[in-house]
Amino acid sequence: MNIFDGIPAELHEEQFDQIVTDGKVRIERIISKGHTTPSTHWYDQEQNEWVLILKGEAVLSFDSEPSITLKQGDYLNIPAHKKHRVDWTLPGSETVWLAIHY
Repeated sequence: MNIFDGIPAELHEEQFDQIVTDGKVRIERIISKGHTTPSTHWYDQEQNEWVLILKGEAVLSFDSEPSITLKQGDYLNIPAHKKHRVDWTLPGSETVWLAIHY
């Protein structure tokens, strides 16, 4: 299997693909193409989340900190309950994320 297999040409909404889940750890591939989190929503997750941009770019915003731009190869650990959202992803090309929730 290849992480870039099965990426659809058209993405009407962000795509979340579960790769591995065992109850304590969840690994997923996320595909964005100009998708963002609604400005009225914050992710406030029960688990820590480590994200890696495999392809593309994104801007993550936080409730109480400056925004961070992530480019291909950049990674970030988001502690549990750290409110965040995706404010921008490349509109003309896929942004492929690897997310590990632990």
